Amino acid sequence: MAMGRPRIFDVRKALDAALRLFWRHGYEGASLVELTEAMHINKPSLYAAFGSKEALFRRAVASYDEKYGNYFRDALAQPTARLVAEKLMLAAIRQSTRPGHPRGCLLVQGALASSTAAAPIKETLGKYRADAEAQIRARFERAMAEGDLDADADPSQLARFIWTVNLGLAVQAAGGASKERLADVVALAMKSWPGRT
Repeated sequence: MAMGRPRIFDVRKALDAALRLFWRHGYEGASLVELTEAMHINKPSLYAAFGSKEALFRRAVASYDEKYGNYFRDALAQPTARLVAEKLMLAAIRQSTRPGHPRGCLLVQGALASSTAAAPIKETLGKYRADAEAQIRARFERAMAEGDLDADADPSQLARFIWTVNLGLAVQAAGGASKERLADVVALAMKSWPGRT
């Protein structure tokens, strides 16, 4: 049986280059030509290694979550709901404005503008964002059960509010907003916090 030609490129480096390009330009904004140039491979190699542009994007999103999603998990581990919310938003600012990285968030940037052809990508990213909100809601429900939130607080509304602000911070960061300006938004959001201080 004949063996195929071995790959002569580092798949992880190529994936990281694709991740950064998708992060900057979104799924549709990153053309195949730009992707192959950034990854230092040709189209047949891209298809052989990743299957398709859509499959490459899905791998890039999974890699992004693995590399950069720790701030989210760390925030959920805070001892109080208030600290969860504050740490989540402040860490999102740091994550969205890291030197040497594209600004914003791949889960937001990836499908801000997309055609019907990219609907599966938009749906995939929507599921990631919905799952994140569900995790925040579950954490706030736990806080409610533990007496960490006032009895009239609504964990679902609170999670939606905090996650919406969080995503907005990423959009503003991608647009060039300074860390200070974004921190002012967090401070204002925390003024409306219903839990105990």
